[in-house]
Amino acid sequence: MSFQFRLEKVMAMKEKEQEKAQRDYQEAIEQFDKVATKLYELLKRKEDLETLQQKQLLSGMSVQQMKHHQQFIANLERSIDYFQGAVRNARTRMYWQEEQLKEKQIEVKKYEKVKEQEFKKFIEIEKQQDMREMDEISIFQYVYRSGS
Repeated sequence: MSFQFRLEKVMAMKEKEQEKAQRDYQEAIEQFDKVATKLYELLKRKEDLETLQQKQLLSGMSVQQMKHHQQFIANLERSIDYFQGAVRNARTRMYWQEEQLKEKQIEVKKYEKVKEQEFKKFIEIEKQQDMREMDEISIFQYVYRSGS
């Protein structure tokens, strides 16, 4: 007799849910990385622009150039504000997806544990059945030898 886990279909479904949660988590990580990289690039650009502006102020800069730089920095700051919010949202989503993945992993572990316990019971029953058969054979042989 072979072992059949009675919850095999449920366990397979839970494993698929776990795989989907893993893919969703990976996607959330990638999205977070993408948005965080964009924020970093904007911050770096702003820093570089401010450094350039400081150098130009020391060497002399027209009012028109100064206005242009200030307007460009203001636009960068609006973009930075937007991407800071996007990073917060992406981080929150990433953490939420991570929690979902952990829950799915725990569910799968529970079913694996149940399967393992049922398999141990199956093996124990098989051993007991084998022992009964061996006892019956021994009794049969004893009776056969005593009777002849």
